[in-house]
Order: sequence, then structure tokens, then C-alpha cells
Amino acid sequence: MFLIFLRSLLFNVLFYAVLVCLAIVALPTFALPPRAMLTVAQWWAKATLFLMRVICNIKVEFRGQEKIPAGPLVIAAKHQSFWETFVLPGFFNRPIFILKRQLMQIPVFGQFLVKTGMIAIDRKAGVKALLDMTRRARDAVRAGGQLVIFPEGTRRAPGAAPDYKTGFAQIYSSCGVRCLPIALNSGLFWPRRTFMRYPGTLVVEFLDPLPSGLPKDEFLSRVQTAIEDATARLVEAGRKEQEQLIGSSPSYAPSQS
Repeated sequence: MFLIFLRSLLFNVLFYAVLVCLAIVALPTFALPPRAMLTVAQWWAKATLFLMRVICNIKVEFRGQEKIPAGPLVIAAKHQSFWETFVLPGFFNRPIFILKRQLMQIPVFGQFLVKTGMIAIDRKAGVKALLDMTRRARDAVRAGGQLVIFPEGTRRAPGAAPDYKTGFAQIYSSCGVRCLPIALNSGLFWPRRTFMRYPGTLVVEFLDPLPSGLPKDEFLSRVQTAIEDATARLVEAGRKEQEQLIGSSPSYAPSQS
């Protein structure tokens, strides 16, 4: 574990050093179309994948990419780690996230989010603010965007009981497009609330798209079942691999968010 600690420490130093350098490189993109800024963000994601592999011995597999539909889309992704927030956008032409409003208030980083059209949400806001957020999401998707949503609203530790929000089904219904579910096991390798990075194979699996127009209750049930079943399978495989690599599977936060 001491070697993993040292590798994790080195990785984090380089990870944030790359972030700072690319943030400086990206400054001129404020005067350019959002696509230019998203390109710099993809450089960051690719650099991170390289550092994960060579320093932390974390390989990454992306499965089912052929299932990604073209055009406007709602993406429902499992959320276990900070990792997927900056890697998943690289698979879509016009990715749009619904994010916590607090992220928009981070100096420079928040301005990048505004520039690229991300949608802020105040979790304590009233019904009017939530309706406005839904309207903005619908308009962005109908303009050709791909809306990335974490249906549980926050990161969940591997194995935690699911907590899908009903508001997500309302957004899907309002947008009137297909939904692409995504399963992953990133929390095993890039856990929340710690700088430790554990070796193994991180897997992202793009699942079969769900059609538009499903009743809300049916949609929520189907998307949750698809994501949770696939995620459980990926987590189990990842834990077995970690036991072989380091003798045990690291402990994680309890089931609560």
C-alpha cells in the first residue's frame, strides 16, 4: 500500500500541474467558439488517462461505443468519481452537463463552464428555478446538444444503494429524445474524498439506448435497472482484479452519499 500511496501522490501532483498549464493554454479560447475550449478539455482527459496508466497502473476500457447514437441525446451516467465528469464529454459532439451551482463560482474554472454552456442547478432552489433548469436543458438538447446527467445527483460509493431522482425522468420527458445509459466502476480506482488511486481496469460501458416517449415511471425503472445491473457486474469484476493485484480490495465509504 505504501507504493500505491507514493504513486497516488505523484499522480495528483502531475494531474493538477497539467490542469494549471492547460488552463493557461485555454485562456485565448474565451474569444473562440466553445468547441475550442472543449478541445483543450479533451487534452486534459487524454493526459490524465496517460498518467493513470503509467503511474498508477490503471488501465481504462470503453465498451459499447458503437451504441452511442448521433444527434441530440440525454445521457444517464452512473456517478462514482470525479473522473467521469471530465472524461465522458470527449465522446460527444456537443456535451452539456447539469452541474452544482457552486462549481460555477470557482475562479476561472467556473468561467470555462459558463463559456461551454453548462447548466447550473441550485439544489435548494424552489420549483420555479427547477422548471427553468428543465427548460434550459430541453432547449439545449433540441438545438442538437447531448445532455449528460447523473441521475442520482451526486457521487455514490461502489456498492451503495441507488438513489435515482424523479426529476431526471421529467427532464427526459421534456427533451423528447433517446436516452443513453452508462455504467462504470470508476469509484474502485479513483474513490471520492481521497487522493488514493488504486490499480486495475476501470471500465466504462455504454448500454443500449432507451427510446424517447416512455412513460416516466417505466423510463425511470428501466434506466435504473440497466445502469445498476451493469455497474454491479463491473464493480464485482474490478474488485476481483484488485484482490489479485494488491491482495485485497480497498475499503470504501459506506452506502450513504
